[in-house]
Amino acid sequence: MRHRQVLAVATVALFGLSGCADRPNDLDTYYDDPSPTPTVEPVQPSVKPQAAPVPPPSTQAPVPVAVSAALLTDEDVAEEEVVPGESKVSGCLTGLTRGTSRSATWSYPSGSTLEHQVTEYTDRDASDVVTQADCEGKKLTLTKPSGIEAQRAWCAGTTCTVLLAKGKLVSALSVTAGTEARATDAAKRLLPVVAQRLRSA
Repeated sequence: MRHRQVLAVATVALFGLSGCADRPNDLDTYYDDPSPTPTVEPVQPSVKPQAAPVPPPSTQAPVPVAVSAALLTDEDVAEEEVVPGESKVSGCLTGLTRGTSRSATWSYPSGSTLEHQVTEYTDRDASDVVTQADCEGKKLTLTKPSGIEAQRAWCAGTTCTVLLAKGKLVSALSVTAGTEARATDAAKRLLPVVAQRLRSA
């Protein structure tokens, strides 16, 4: 009987040791978790940068630099004591808009108006445009500034118009005043300024 008990104890001990045989007998790793749970980093939602809005393509052709350079500025007409007015083209100037052009308008305290328009012609010389122009009214004789290839002027009622040509540019000045004499005087005062702008363009 004692012999059987010894065998039973020996058998249990043997099975107990065999159950631990799959664990490596390394004290450095024996107590480590055999299958550690991998840590999962939180996924940040990807935010795509919004593209800047693309402006619609301009349907208007760019104005040539020379046209802008020849146009009168507020500083050029400051001595006339005028203020910027609503841009419009009237009278003799309406027949000069076949090319690329820019215009500016000013108003006098008295209610008189000053208009300036610069037009570029790519198909012909500006001098041809000026010499062939035929505005209504009586011709106005003014001294042609140096560096100007062609010049013509008219007065119709109380509106006086002066056309200047250089290269491919036509510079047109129109003054409407209370009387023809005042319009003529203003055109004479501004003629050198207009010519200087045209020469430097």
